[in-house]
Amino acid sequence: MNHDFEPLTGGCTCGLLRYSVKAEPLIVHACHCRRCQNQTGGPHVINALLEAGLIEQTSGEAESIQVPTPSGSGQTIVRCRNCRVSVWSHYDFGGFGEHICFLRVGTLDHPDLVPPDVHIYTSTKMPWYLIHPSQLAVEEFYDVKTTWQPESLERLGALKAAISN
Repeated sequence: MNHDFEPLTGGCTCGLLRYSVKAEPLIVHACHCRRCQNQTGGPHVINALLEAGLIEQTSGEAESIQVPTPSGSGQTIVRCRNCRVSVWSHYDFGGFGEHICFLRVGTLDHPDLVPPDVHIYTSTKMPWYLIHPSQLAVEEFYDVKTTWQPESLERLGALKAAISN
């Protein structure tokens, strides 16, 4: 983990819902699946995965909505109650549910500081969207144990232990 980490801040479009991120993301996905394209209106979404306890909502009111997912387990999207911008989601990622947030990188005050580590579901990416050859890209999903950094795997293990108790 980067011990020089400076907390990140972000929020919704209207500025009422604000948050602070207290640690580096576990991993950052650029997801090119059709569902993400449909929900964002763009070619992909960039999500920073973090333990829920490391995102502090500092102002505003959020609302949660449930939307279906291809897996059938659903997704909880957390939005600003006023402008309805999505700030993060919870998926049934490895059984962690509400304990892992998929933070929308575009809602950060400085999204340029959080580039994707991996492009996922590139089998459905827009053909005109070019991924640099130096970036990790997979057609569907990846193996967490071989893709995540060791520090992130340690944090994930600690989270699993904490929610098991």
